[in-house]
Amino acid sequence: MAGRDVAGRDAAARNAAGNDAAGNEGDRGSLTVLGCDGSYPGPGGACSGYLVRGGGATVWLDAGAGTFAALQLVADPRTVDAVVLSHEHPDHWIDVDSFAAWRRGAGCGRPVAVYAPPGLRNRSYFGGDPTLAWHQVEPSWRVAVRGVEAPATGGGSGLLLSFCATDHGPPTLGVRIEHAAGDRSAGLAALGYTADTGPDWSAEELGPGIGLLLCEATYTSEHEGEGRHLSGRQAGGLAAAAGVGRLVLTHRRPSTDASALEAEAATEFGAPVEQAAVNRVFPW
Repeated sequence: MAGRDVAGRDAAARNAAGNDAAGNEGDRGSLTVLGCDGSYPGPGGACSGYLVRGGGATVWLDAGAGTFAALQLVADPRTVDAVVLSHEHPDHWIDVDSFAAWRRGAGCGRPVAVYAPPGLRNRSYFGGDPTLAWHQVEPSWRVAVRGVEAPATGGGSGLLLSFCATDHGPPTLGVRIEHAAGDRSAGLAALGYTADTGPDWSAEELGPGIGLLLCEATYTSEHEGEGRHLSGRQAGGLAAAAGVGRLVLTHRRPSTDASALEAEAATEFGAPVEQAAVNRVFPW
């Protein structure tokens, strides 16, 4: 299927302040971790969710349990230009309902675009609510997201999201995020997100030039084969094969030893790796 562009201009009016302004410095992008626990949230934690900023746009990437509470600590929810949900497992989307309830209570006018694979909208209590504008996306599609109040020039061209299918149970979308055409001259690398995937997938599907790969690593190597997820060893090998610049591990099962996971990933990657943690910010 040829790539397909979907305009991502549906959003509430911006009311940015404090952390919102800090997240969009110049032409560079940032990724703020809202949650990173795999399958269920550990004590004081949250499931998968990330706030991605760049080009004057703000994207909420996955909305697992606990991530809307975390989002409110780092941004005004009105500044979210689009929500992207990778698949229908609740640890990746359930808080979009909390977001919709908040928007309804706050009296937000214009709906926010929600991009999701087939079938997920039907699982949401707010699948038909006017606070959200749902869009079904498929592998190989592209979505352009532009901040409603982004400047016309100078870092305001928005973000371009490209999708690919991963090796998981329900339809699951990995995402490549890059600065849109107006910012490419700056030579900025792209951000890649594996979402959930098993080992029968390559990060090369995200395309070349991935400066930072946010890669799931659910458990250590002795648990390989227990589910369609990656171990730290497999995540490191996958990232090395794709030639990415930096590797950030996420979706760690709360019962998995973090140091062991990091060690085996670094060995296969051939360089130090980093781990996602709530409120940690990664430039890209």
